[in-house]
Amino acid sequence: MKQEKGSAAEVLLVFLRLGCTSFGGPIAHLGYFQKELVERRGWCSETTLAEIIGISQSLPGPASSQTGFALGILRAGWKGGLAAFTGFTLPSALLMLAFAYGHSLLSGDVGARLFHGLEIVAVAVVAQAVIAMRRALAPDRVRITVAVAAAAITLFAEPRFATLISIAAGAAAGLWLFRNDEPKATEHIPLPLSRTAGAVAATAFLTLLVLLPVLSHSLPVPGLGVLSAFYRSGALVFGGGHVVLPLLENAVVTPGWVGHDSFLAGYGAAQALPGPLFSFGAYLGAVIRPSPSPLLYGLLGLTGIFAPGLLAMTAVLPFWAALRANRPVQAALKGINASVVGVLIAALYRPLFVDTIRTAADVLLAICALSLLTVWKVQPWVVVLGVTAFSAFQHYL
Repeated sequence: MKQEKGSAAEVLLVFLRLGCTSFGGPIAHLGYFQKELVERRGWCSETTLAEIIGISQSLPGPASSQTGFALGILRAGWKGGLAAFTGFTLPSALLMLAFAYGHSLLSGDVGARLFHGLEIVAVAVVAQAVIAMRRALAPDRVRITVAVAAAAITLFAEPRFATLISIAAGAAAGLWLFRNDEPKATEHIPLPLSRTAGAVAATAFLTLLVLLPVLSHSLPVPGLGVLSAFYRSGALVFGGGHVVLPLLENAVVTPGWVGHDSFLAGYGAAQALPGPLFSFGAYLGAVIRPSPSPLLYGLLGLTGIFAPGLLAMTAVLPFWAALRANRPVQAALKGINASVVGVLIAALYRPLFVDTIRTAADVLLAICALSLLTVWKVQPWVVVLGVTAFSAFQHYL
């Protein structure tokens, strides 16, 4: 298929519509992209989309946002990539900021039960993600073993470094266990990115990862520590979506910036919204206390959590054809993907299960929510609304 060019305005409008209607999480988002951009508009071929998805799922950051960013570049160059990211992210970011400002207005017993319902939904959604990702990323006994080991490391290692250690251990295990596997054939993607641009993006990615923590400790600049914490979370999350949960929990709950209840309530609310789950960063930034400006911190959280993924995508695209064909790289990626499953299992247990499931009724409600999501294929936003309403008003039933 010949790749035609379009305008950034066209890309913005298309992705704005996708940002308002794409419910269901990262995997569902990719399905929306396929229907809208391949089947309906013919912006790229099925094989090109599949290769871009493969790249995004192998990098740190939000897979669906990175895929949309690359598709925007494919359609309209740099401006198209930024337009795609803006259109896809803006609706959910605005809604999460609104929730951050409005959730404090919900006080009393009904409000507490409503937030508890959001926390229960979060348990069900992450359990669904564990089931789906185990099938895709840890389909055999060897990779299940890697996942279990990663879960143990995540639960018992120093919390600040647990996820990074788990991912590094998964990469090392992959290099050893899958070193003799034949590399899969790949397809070149005709994206207008030079290797110079890729090198600059890679340098920026690593420089910010190292420099931001140093600056935040040495300079008394409000918000720099917030930006550093969210950037680190976005830079170290492999698998996107729900895998960012333990990283963000360590970034904002462990230092006491955000309470557990507010953290899990916001995460539950994010399940009811269209667009990328990483917009959760806007909510977390806005509810950090103390804060000179909730809006400013919300924007810092949003920028910090998304920037690493976009930089990583820009850095890798010009070199990906050579990298992906490399046997050691593919072996390491298999181990990393399996360790992602383990990290998610650990997050499901703590903080989600430990902090949320308090009674037998909570267990039953979480099982019902999981059944609706996995067996009956009910849209997540419907489950969120139903479970939170039931939780808020069950006293009157």
